[in-house]
Amino acid sequence: MDRGKIQYLTKAGIIAAVYAVLTIFLMPISYGPVQFRISEALTVLPFVEPAAIPGLFVGCIFANYFGGLGWVDIVFGSLTTLLAAYLTSKMPNKYLAVLPPIFLNAFIVAIWVQQFIGEEVKIKGISPYWVTVGTIGFGEFVTAGILGLMLLTVFERIKR
Repeated sequence: MDRGKIQYLTKAGIIAAVYAVLTIFLMPISYGPVQFRISEALTVLPFVEPAAIPGLFVGCIFANYFGGLGWVDIVFGSLTTLLAAYLTSKMPNKYLAVLPPIFLNAFIVAIWVQQFIGEEVKIKGISPYWVTVGTIGFGEFVTAGILGLMLLTVFERIKR
């Protein structure tokens, strides 16, 4: 195996481990209809690092295994992360790079999260789905949007 492949796999493995450990370690705020996965700040890394795409996918599989929502979240939550990571890698600038994880998680993950935990977020006259889109979207805005943008800014400064 050549050095480039070893570096790629090493980076992917480190990103997967950091994502999973952050999510699991901060379990009380990482799961449910209102979630602030600090690990989601890493979802902007595909903008600057291709190895982050498989790294985030694998890390999310492990994290969702411990999340309690079962195979639906393990499979479809992780696939949502994979799609968001791929789309993030195609964004033209760091400000747009934060959008795929925010929007895909808010609209897709809310589909099953509201099914499992819908009663907790029921607001009179508003569908649990839309409430869950809002709560997950807000958490993603804070973690992927604000923290992720800060991470990319630090990454740029270090690279220079």
